Amino acid sequence: MSSSSLSASSSAFCGVSHPLAPYGWDAQWESEFAPYAEQGCLPGRVVRVDRGQCDVVTADGVLRADTAFVTPHDPLRVVCTGDWVAVDPEGGTPRYVRTYLPRRTAFVRSTSSKRSEGQILAANVDHAIVAVSLAVELDLARIERFLALAWESGAQPVVVLTKADLVPEPVTLAYLVQDVETAAPGVPVLSVSAERREGLDVLNAVVGGGTAVLLGQSGAGKSTLANALLGEDAMDVQATRDVDGKGRHTTTTRNLLALPGGGVLIDTPGLRGVGLWDASSGVGQVFAEIEELAEGCRFHDCAHESEPGCAVLAAIDSGALPERRLDSYRKLMRENQRIVAKTDARMRAEIRKEWKRRGAIGKAAMEAKRGGPR
Repeated sequence: MSSSSLSASSSAFCGVSHPLAPYGWDAQWESEFAPYAEQGCLPGRVVRVDRGQCDVVTADGVLRADTAFVTPHDPLRVVCTGDWVAVDPEGGTPRYVRTYLPRRTAFVRSTSSKRSEGQILAANVDHAIVAVSLAVELDLARIERFLALAWESGAQPVVVLTKADLVPEPVTLAYLVQDVETAAPGVPVLSVSAERREGLDVLNAVVGGGTAVLLGQSGAGKSTLANALLGEDAMDVQATRDVDGKGRHTTTTRNLLALPGGGVLIDTPGLRGVGLWDASSGVGQVFAEIEELAEGCRFHDCAHESEPGCAVLAAIDSGALPERRLDSYRKLMRENQRIVAKTDARMRAEIRKEWKRRGAIGKAAMEAKRGGPR
């Protein structure tokens, strides 16, 4: 594409003149798609994927396309909801997705498979909305887990505390928000009541103009929240159990929907398991205060367990750092190392070396305790 045509394309996207602009199409996507446009392909965004086929919204409407040409062995490279794709022009039966454009962001988790495969949940996301129900006791460790995946994806996370109308005391609600803010440094934390339509204007302002993915456990109120943002009952809603606040999977597929006030929402099924997938930088961002404290430790490879001169342990002793935060940090880091080690020989060697080092330290401590050589 020439510089003049790209400039004209950029000016066209100052408004919403392009049919795909409400779905996030912009001058940069236009430029990246140019080679496929020359081949006669049509641009579109995947709004739903289902067993080798997908629904794609194009300038001519929503069409069904086959993904047989984009089915590599790597599960992270399959077509997913949120992808921008090149589709065959009208006339072919079936019509095929020929490729997808390079993803700006990708939300990935590990599967429960023993093969340690990753699963991509959504692509080209600007905001990751982590929905947390206030109808049950807060699980801060689970929130931290969601946030680690969100930061790793490249999206900006937002924690939304749903069903705020079930917390009658404003003081209690303020304390709950504060607890979550402690577990989510640098992340906006909003309390919302979809039933009373409280807090929705703030959330709309946060996600408007970009693509947001809605995440959370079953029963977190995601479908109700999605309906409130859409202004219509587009998603089915089911009641949660009174015993534990859990719900059945209301949403069974990932669906991309344009919001009336601007922006795009990807609704996802409730996630029972949220495994990390090579998310070390995401974990570091969630626990930024611990990593900052670690810079003051005497030893650069300090494990923050019993080493002398550990700034992290000193912060716990002084009360500046909650011990729960360190426990959660250790757990997520260990889990992430195990996932990476299954596909990274160098990481496996480093973990074995660390085990030997700790074993030697423990043995030396026992010998010193018995009065033997130190």
